[in-house]
Amino acid sequence: MALNPEIRASDADRDRVAAALREHCAQGRIGVDELNERLDLAYRARTLGDLQKVTSDLPEEDMYELPVPAYRQSTPAHRPGGGLQRTGMRAGWATYASVNLVCFVVWLLTAVTAGAWYPWWIWVAGPWGALMLAGQFFGRGEERR
Repeated sequence: MALNPEIRASDADRDRVAAALREHCAQGRIGVDELNERLDLAYRARTLGDLQKVTSDLPEEDMYELPVPAYRQSTPAHRPGGGLQRTGMRAGWATYASVNLVCFVVWLLTAVTAGAWYPWWIWVAGPWGALMLAGQFFGRGEERR
């Protein structure tokens, strides 16, 4: 039910409008001089209609304080396509490839110079790769994307 603008305003109504005006000043919507003018009008208001005139050009609530709609996710971790988890898996695979490339090059250099052809780098690549694949295939649904 809409409020009748002709109803007399109470002290609590005036205080509520004054608090809202101070908040609008703190957020930069009105200046200090304008705040003082509006506070004077608010405390002199006799009806609810007079109080509505004091705040008619100001929003009732801060638009940035409203909750984010469900259709627009607020964090990149919940984006379609995996978000941060997908980036984490890419970083894991990149680290795996880099470390194993270094191991392979060291093995190749020692094999050529010393003649020791035992493929020890497989002991680094094998278990680590198996764990990475298991995480890729058997992880939670959003991690596998």
